[in-house]
Amino acid sequence: MTTPDAPTQLTSAARRRSRPAVVAAALAAVFLGTLGNVSAAPAQAAERPVAADCPPELADNATCYTGQDANGAHYTMAVPHDWNGSLVVHAHGGPDLGDASDPARSTEDLQRWAVMVDQGYAWAGSAYRRGGYGARMAATDTENVRRLFTARFGRPERTYLHGQSWGGDVAAKVAETYGTRRGAYDGVLLTNGVLGGGSRGYDYRVDLRVVYQYYCHNHPRPTEPQYPLWQGLRPGSTMTNAGLRARLEECTGYASEPADRTALQQRNLDDILAVTRIPERTLESHLRFATFTFRDIVTNRLDGRNPWSNRGVRYSGSHDDKALNAGVERFSADPTARRDLSYDSDLTGRVSLPVLTLHAIDDPTAFVEHEAAYRATLRGAGRGGNLVQTFTKETEHSSLSDSEYANSISALDTWVRTGRRPSPRSVAASCEAFDATYGSGCFYDPGFRPSPYASRVRPRPGGLGWPAMTAAQERAWGRIDGVGIAP
Repeated sequence: MTTPDAPTQLTSAARRRSRPAVVAAALAAVFLGTLGNVSAAPAQAAERPVAADCPPELADNATCYTGQDANGAHYTMAVPHDWNGSLVVHAHGGPDLGDASDPARSTEDLQRWAVMVDQGYAWAGSAYRRGGYGARMAATDTENVRRLFTARFGRPERTYLHGQSWGGDVAAKVAETYGTRRGAYDGVLLTNGVLGGGSRGYDYRVDLRVVYQYYCHNHPRPTEPQYPLWQGLRPGSTMTNAGLRARLEECTGYASEPADRTALQQRNLDDILAVTRIPERTLESHLRFATFTFRDIVTNRLDGRNPWSNRGVRYSGSHDDKALNAGVERFSADPTARRDLSYDSDLTGRVSLPVLTLHAIDDPTAFVEHEAAYRATLRGAGRGGNLVQTFTKETEHSSLSDSEYANSISALDTWVRTGRRPSPRSVAASCEAFDATYGSGCFYDPGFRPSPYASRVRPRPGGLGWPAMTAAQERAWGRIDGVGIAP
């Protein structure tokens, strides 16, 4: 149902900490669209949040709002009727592709994580100003929606970041970029996050792209215009998801029953999976990313420059590794392209906030070894004490148990309020109380520790140390005109 556009009542503590709305609005007008290193001028005046339909899960216990910020990013907010005074600012995954902001995206994410609003937290999420890659752009849009919320409802008692999938990288970037400002954010929850950053976090998809073509020879076909595989897909190609799926089926029979595959299809499939270590159930989605998202990164964001390399990588696990390594396409990155991708999306580990992560051990999309990369990144920056990592025996990427989400935000809140750092075991133990309400299960494995990132994703020469981008590198690169990915 549509709820009235009336100011939500603040808790007494939140009211004491709030600023006059006119002052907050003025501050928002100054900063929106010009945060951090994303400096595009605002395309329009930011829209004041207006009442909108809530997802069915929240229709009876929250007031929802939508709007569009000064850069054109659609956003959604929700304030529960029994608001606990704290806010969760959400960074969505993807990245989705397309030139414009999708107004449905943030509303869909609110529905997916309605459990946080059910737990009494207000919620705000941006759909970002456009589709396509750009972690700093997405981080700025995420910070924008926090400011818009504060301008409309006053400063929350506490503000927490939440990022899922690629949104985990975005939220971690927000924490590093804006988390040092007093009162902006109090803690960070990262779930199934892509925490290896952009310059290394997609190397296994680079490997998939070249290994697939070595065996399949149909992406592109010999009769089609040729292009270097690091492009993902040539500019102007009209290939669709369905067309890519048909080529994958033609080569591997992956969607067919094993008994219906030819011997060559089965061998191709076995070799591709063994060499890339990608689960069969997500092979198509990884190949889509290595096709369409790579094209977006290279063609639309890096002006056709190549950020990828597979020089010096030794592929193994196939029926004939010698032939594979002799025949697979090789290439080296353009140093400026790799710098720009790294500056945009790699993490320095310089985070001053409590960070709690939740990751499915058998996540088939963002492999759990991303957590090992993030742990090494924070430790490399001397911030390892700010991180607590938890793991579950689940096999999903896009969503985990509601009981675990509720438990995680509660554990983070308790850590922030009390200053007592939890342990994986204490977080696991507290989940049972939330499962009594949600009944979606608690699947924690407190003793699990992920293997190093290089155990799952073949490192490039010189690519074993973390962080992938140091704070000193970030400062130096930030002084270069036009560095990074333009919004």
